Amino acid sequence: MALNRDEVLKVLGLIIESDLKKDIVSANLIETLEIIDGKVKLKVLISNPAMHARKRMSEAISFNLKREFGEKLIIDLEVAGMSSESKSTFRKILPEVKNIIAIASGKGGVGKSTATVNIAAGLTKLGYRVGIVDADIYGPSIPTMLDVFDKKPDMIDIDGVPKINPVLSYGIKILSIGFFTEQDSAVVWRGPMASKALTQMFTDAYWGELDYLLIDLPPGTGDIHLSLVQTVPLDGAIIVSTPQEVALADARRAINMFNLDSINIPVIGLIENMSWFTPEELPENKYYIFGRDGAKNLALGMGVPFLGHIPLIQSVRESADVGRPAIFQEKTIISNLFDGLIVNLIDQIKPSKQKNKKNVN
Repeated sequence: MALNRDEVLKVLGLIIESDLKKDIVSANLIETLEIIDGKVKLKVLISNPAMHARKRMSEAISFNLKREFGEKLIIDLEVAGMSSESKSTFRKILPEVKNIIAIASGKGGVGKSTATVNIAAGLTKLGYRVGIVDADIYGPSIPTMLDVFDKKPDMIDIDGVPKINPVLSYGIKILSIGFFTEQDSAVVWRGPMASKALTQMFTDAYWGELDYLLIDLPPGTGDIHLSLVQTVPLDGAIIVSTPQEVALADARRAINMFNLDSINIPVIGLIENMSWFTPEELPENKYYIFGRDGAKNLALGMGVPFLGHIPLIQSVRESADVGRPAIFQEKTIISNLFDGLIVNLIDQIKPSKQKNKKNVN
C-alpha cells in the first residue's frame, strides 16, 4: 500500500486510547504526523503518562503501521502524556483535578492508609495541591492519621449549588465517611448504600483545583472498587503490600483486577511496606521479618514499576496515632525513604509539559 498521510491516518484510526475509549485520530491525539522520504515521524498524546502505558501505545502503533506498510518502515515515534489542560476536557467529573490516583491493597492491614497520608503530605511539601478521599467505608482511618477525627465538613455555595466543603489538614483537602458517622460506631451498610456514599464524595463535593486526588480504597476487590472505576476517571492505581506471600497473593489479585478489560486502569506502581525491622540499639541491622523483596519481585514479575520500600519503624505508628505524617520528620530514615518513593511516583505519572497544540502536516 502506498505510504501517504490519508492511508497512515486510516491505520492509526484503528488504535484505541484505552482510558478515553476512543481511537487516537477521532480523539485528536495525534500532535505531529509527517511523512518524509518514506519515513513516518509521529507524536501521539495519551491520557495516562505512565511509562508502561506509553510503551503499550508505542508497540500498538509500530505493530499496526508495520503490518500495513511492511517491516522495513522507519518510524520516528514519540508517545507522551497529554497536558493537564487537555486531559481535563475529557472529564465530566472532577475536571479541575489533574491526577486521580487510587491507592489499593488486596489484603487489609498492610499499611495502605499510612502510605496514602504520607504520599499526600509529601506531595504537599513539594508544593502540589492535594486531596484525599477516604473510601474505606467500613474502616475509615484517614481522619485519625491527619488529626481531624473531631472535625465535620461544612457546606459551601458554588454558583447557587450547595456543595460539601472538604476538611483541611496540613494543606490537604480531606473527605471521609468517618466525618459523617460516630467514631466508635460500626458502619453497617449494604453494597449499594456504601457505593452511593462514596459517589457523593466526588459528585457532591467542591474540590476545586488539585494536582493530585488520592483515593484510599478498602482492601479487597468488591462493590466499592467497581463503583469507583465506573464513576471516577482514574488516572491510575498504586498497590501496597508487605513482602510476605499471603499479602502478595492478594496484591496479585488487586493488580489483575485493575488490568481487567472491563476496568483497564493502569497500575502506576507497587509499594512494599514493613520491608524490614531495624532495632534502635542496632541501627546497622536489618531483620526481614516478613520476607525479603517480595513486593519488589512481584512488581518485576508482573511488569509493574516498583516505587520503594518502607521499613517497619515505631515512629511511623506513633506518627499515625498522633495525626502527624511520618514524612514530616526532619531528615530521618523514614522521611528520606518516603521522599524517594514520591520522586519515583512523580516520575511515573508526570504530565507532559507540552501544550496540546495540534501540528498535523
